[in-house]
Amino acid sequence: MQLTLKNGISLYVREYRENDFEHIHQLNAAENWNNLVNKKKETMQAWRNSNVAFIVLDNDRFIGCVRGITDKTITLFVCEVLIDQEFRGQGIGQELLKLIHSLYPSTRMELLATSTSQSFYEQLDYRPFYGYRKTYEEWDVRVK
Repeated sequence: MQLTLKNGISLYVREYRENDFEHIHQLNAAENWNNLVNKKKETMQAWRNSNVAFIVLDNDRFIGCVRGITDKTITLFVCEVLIDQEFRGQGIGQELLKLIHSLYPSTRMELLATSTSQSFYEQLDYRPFYGYRKTYEEWDVRVK
């Protein structure tokens, strides 16, 4: 798929392939997403299991990615969207989100955000919503 930016630059977007993962891992490390970096095998499995998984290329150079899950009807949940720092500020993230949402137009898009990405989503008029998170390890699994 072609992704054309406002400045006329065209990028190529395609579905994730397993050999893309090392590039994703490097972007995660550059972003200090240490949980994903430290859980490399689990992160790779998450990419394998996601039904929304795309990468962005400038010619053959890996410059970004998006991963999420969708039921294809109601919810499109974006877990990660990440653009190489060198390519930020050109509208790539915005156009990538718009592109994947166009694949599932009846869905509402929900996104995980960090303190640094919050302003990006607000700038694109995403509404904040309240949610909760808990890992399995946080459950009290003591046998009584």
